[in-house]
Amino acid sequence: MVSREDLDNFDDSIDRRRRSAPSQPQRGSAAPRRTPPQPHRSGSQPQQRRPRPNNGASGRPVYRNASARRRREAQRKRRLRNRAIILGIGAALLILIIVLFSLMIRGCSSGSGSKEKVSTDTIQQQGGVTATPDEAANTGTAEGDLSPTYFKTPVIKDDNTNGELCYSIYVWNKTGYELFGGDDAHSKTYADTINTLAAKLPGIKVYDMIIPNHTEFGLPERLKSGDVVSTSQADSIKAAYSGLDKNVTPINVYNYLADHNEEYIYFKSDHHWTGLGAYYAYKAFADTNKMTPLKLEDCTEKTIDGFTGSFNGNIEGSGLTLDTDSVHYWEFPYATEMTLTYATGATETYDSPYYSGASEGSLTYGVFIFGDNPLTVIKSQSENAEKGKKLVIVKESYGNALAPYFTNNYEEVHVVDFRYFSGTVGKTLPSYCVENGITDVLFANGVMSANTQLQLDSISGMF
Repeated sequence: MVSREDLDNFDDSIDRRRRSAPSQPQRGSAAPRRTPPQPHRSGSQPQQRRPRPNNGASGRPVYRNASARRRREAQRKRRLRNRAIILGIGAALLILIIVLFSLMIRGCSSGSGSKEKVSTDTIQQQGGVTATPDEAANTGTAEGDLSPTYFKTPVIKDDNTNGELCYSIYVWNKTGYELFGGDDAHSKTYADTINTLAAKLPGIKVYDMIIPNHTEFGLPERLKSGDVVSTSQADSIKAAYSGLDKNVTPINVYNYLADHNEEYIYFKSDHHWTGLGAYYAYKAFADTNKMTPLKLEDCTEKTIDGFTGSFNGNIEGSGLTLDTDSVHYWEFPYATEMTLTYATGATETYDSPYYSGASEGSLTYGVFIFGDNPLTVIKSQSENAEKGKKLVIVKESYGNALAPYFTNNYEEVHVVDFRYFSGTVGKTLPSYCVENGITDVLFANGVMSANTQLQLDSISGMF
């Protein structure tokens, strides 16, 4: 079938031939004689032959207007193809920009209200502590977290605001942070002290626990290394643990605290940790020794509101304010009996390691084993307590919230405050351990005490 396009082409070609054809001779005049074509001879120039036109679908010649249409159609297709390529590239760039922008927003909003999870496979540490490949291979497991050579980087929310320094306390977002200034020399001194004391406790299993403070888990690195100077507690603890003798077992509580640093594990107005923070440290000890840990869900939680901690005295008159705290503690599902020896030498016995009469105010932390006393002995009826196992905890005030949990695993827990023990009890610690059948000794010290020579001298004074 002949298409409309072919007919149009044919008509157009006829019109052009008519316009270009020579005019016909007048009637009666002689027609010009045509010369017949000459045959081609060898050696002569061949006559140029006209190329035959290409044929369309109908068999008719395809004329120049059809070629123009095809050229226009090809140009139109090229334009469409180029537009499609440009649009595709533009869409890809737009998607890339959106992805990059969302990643920037996510990074900048780490201090927002959304809950972040702590990465357990972080290798690069705050303050320059870096795990080796062998250490990194153990991350994310209880064994890796308890390693004395591996320290995680805690995830700290940061709203990019600045705080204000008031003496040695940095106040940021209505929370006080005690700045740290330890170094390797202090860490070595601490390790040497513990090694010397452990050697005077033959036949007794000795543990060491250095407790980091809130600054390590609550104050962003941006502020610790910029607005104020607070050196890495992870570095300090790692250096101290590396200097301990083989007969001293280090307890790495750092990673357990890092895993829970978005929980209420430190007070905002006080330099101590909370009962929950102390629990995670106890659990690190239990896991290190393959002991059955106490479960908080088996206990009865109690709360005292209105705690105004020690930092309030530091910032008094500065115009700065701190949030008020709540003190949480857990009554155990088993019976205990606690005997206190006061600084006067007098003793008193209670049926709980917690002072339920503690009220709001600056002394609410005293709910834990009734505050700082030279000697506290807690006897336990826990079914998990191994018969004959007796623990001495050598501590300062950080040990108050920690000590009660050990009643789950020890028949007796003896809590010794090294600042007051010698002057009240009148015995050296080694002789006390022998007389009372002590099997284990735990040195539990806050990182500030571990780096203070006066405190180390007080510990050594018991020996």
